[in-house]
Amino acid sequence: MAETTDDYIRMRGKVKQVLRDATFIVEVEGGLEVTARPAGRMRRGRMIRILPGDEVDVEVSTYDPTMGRIVWRYR
Repeated sequence: MAETTDDYIRMRGKVKQVLRDATFIVEVEGGLEVTARPAGRMRRGRMIRILPGDEVDVEVSTYDPTMGRIVWRYR
């Protein structure tokens, strides 16, 4: 289910690939692939590891739907 506000859409997806510089390829609902980076609060502690296959919530911009940021990782 996708939540929406004025500037972003929050979608659930699955991490497909880990790229360098803390960048990930995430496949969200509908088969769209998004290039995403972790949100600042996720990078701060470095205790949250994101690996291929993890379920995550991604905030996708309404202006550029190919870029997003990971805001939550499910256990």
